[in-house]
Amino acid sequence: QVQLVESGGGLVQAGGSLRLSCAASGSIFSFNSMGWYRQAPGNQRELVAQVTSSGSRNYADSVKGRFTIFRDNTKNMMYLQMNSLKPEDTAVYYCAARRSATTNYYWGQGTQVTVSS
Repeated sequence: QVQLVESGGGLVQAGGSLRLSCAASGSIFSFNSMGWYRQAPGNQRELVAQVTSSGSRNYADSVKGRFTIFRDNTKNMMYLQMNSLKPEDTAVYYCAARRSATTNYYWGQGTQVTVSS
């Protein structure tokens, strides 16, 4: 069983930056896909960004050009660099990982990001 722990959330003004971190309790080398999701009050959880084991990345249209996802297999870490933050980015952000398309995701407990206008 792998545990994922997010950190780095907080309160920031619009236009500011935050870097979220996701620490895995074991090796992430075997995870084909890792990603960041977010959920705002009253909304469904949505994919923000995803990175595969080959380094391929994809982003939600709403964050393209502002957010960057990357993983460091040597440190068992994944990150989300968030720049030019907007109030609509306010949500709980979750780290997720899975070994293949046919396996379930492991989830972290979430970290709150609040962007004030």
